Amino acid sequence: MNQRAIQSSSIPHYGASVLIVDDEPQTIRLMLEVLARKGISAKLAGGRKAAMDALDRAPCDLAFLSEQITGVKGPSGGFELLAAMRSVAPEMPVVMMSGRSAEPSQTRDLYWGTQAAVRAIQAGCRNFLLKPLNPQALEEILDTLLPNRRVATAASAQEGDHCLYQIVGKSPRMLQTIALAERIAPTSVPALITGESGTGKELISLLIHHRSRRAMGPFVRVNCAALSDSLLESELFGHEKGAFTGAYTQRKGRFEMAHGGTLLLDEITETPPTFQAKLLRIIEQQEFERVGGNDNIKVNVRIISTTNRDLLHEVQMGRFRPDLYYRLSAARIVAAPLRERLEDLPELTWHFVNLYAKETERRIESLDPTMMEIFSRYHWPGNVRQLRNVVLTSLILGSGPVLSLADVSWLFDELQPLTESRQLSSTQNVTIGQEAKSKFVSPAIRPVSSAEESTGLGGIPLDEIERRAILDTLRQTSGNQTRAAKVLGISDRTLREKIRRYRQQESMESQEVVGRIRRPLLPVS
Repeated sequence: MNQRAIQSSSIPHYGASVLIVDDEPQTIRLMLEVLARKGISAKLAGGRKAAMDALDRAPCDLAFLSEQITGVKGPSGGFELLAAMRSVAPEMPVVMMSGRSAEPSQTRDLYWGTQAAVRAIQAGCRNFLLKPLNPQALEEILDTLLPNRRVATAASAQEGDHCLYQIVGKSPRMLQTIALAERIAPTSVPALITGESGTGKELISLLIHHRSRRAMGPFVRVNCAALSDSLLESELFGHEKGAFTGAYTQRKGRFEMAHGGTLLLDEITETPPTFQAKLLRIIEQQEFERVGGNDNIKVNVRIISTTNRDLLHEVQMGRFRPDLYYRLSAARIVAAPLRERLEDLPELTWHFVNLYAKETERRIESLDPTMMEIFSRYHWPGNVRQLRNVVLTSLILGSGPVLSLADVSWLFDELQPLTESRQLSSTQNVTIGQEAKSKFVSPAIRPVSSAEESTGLGGIPLDEIERRAILDTLRQTSGNQTRAAKVLGISDRTLREKIRRYRQQESMESQEVVGRIRRPLLPVS
């Protein structure tokens, strides 16, 4: 077995569930052995009814389907069952298996196998296997198609094979937001979604649309901040031929495109007062005129607006019409920032790990507790969008099966202390510092004063984070300082200097500890 196969077989997928639709004992036995070795639970179905019942009871992460299946007549029985399975579980990847283990000569027919594989892929299968199964090929498929970890979602929607949205996490704050959105959805009143940038306001708007009676209608989005005042009216209302220079043909606007559906006005506070007056009329009368036109065009559109500003404050400052504000805020939802729903941080991190694992060609088995503790104490000004970018970059720059503190060492300059609104009193800082040290700071790391803690990341000084990152990286590189420096993005000289300074600090501290035996902090070069 090659090195790739050895690495593949060591990758667990704890919590994953696989459906096997087959009736051949030899095939089932082999698959169960491979799945057990990788920590994957299996559901067996010998026929069509058993397969559909299994999917009705609980979702599966992956399905293996035999082309010839009991209970389905004809040579296309497996493909008929495939269509039925995709109707109830459109997101679930399916791998088709073809041939009979008892007749291996048939599986070696290249032409026959190619034709079957092409048909399977055209039918929507993610891959194709010939019997008798190759354990190595089976493991590679599992590592490619299975998520590292199943993620809890508060809401999602699918259209065919495409996931339209997925709201990750089940914190009380998120569940409250989802419940409010679902109560608002069946109505046709305008909805206003406020919150900081990166909190998922567009996802909430999609949820409202797909839970409404307009779900079959279009969902049209307009970024008001990206359009100038002149372009905004033309983009939303459309224009007649010859209305202005360059208007060579009549063009429908976004309001007409959204007829019978939902129109999302993203960053509504960036619109000028003149447009706000026209928007108020459209909401009230559901009609408008194209730019350069005289005909009234009637539409049936639900409007959802989003903003990252305090809209009421904008009204008080005279930058937003009060009558439009009260009309848009008939139903209001506040998207919570990430720092107010930190319970969802592990699920979100795993979600992005799963999302980018294939792209970055890196499999993650676990998340470093130290890294997650630091994440939980960070303010996250960019919210979920920032977390997504952090995970993606860390997957690209790091290595190994653990997403560790060393992978995010490049973030030290970015992960600055918490904002003033999050800073605690000196007494609270001492408490947090003590708690942090008891949870994840190794005994080899020196204690710090409360003054130092007050300037650190959520009570943890940046120099201690740096020390831990260097330790983790040296462990991953088996003490090779040249490789460690390359991973950390620093020069060999800088790394040697830091190691020398840490050893001096450790030596001084060890002298102050009576009766305590401590192992060296860093390997001797």
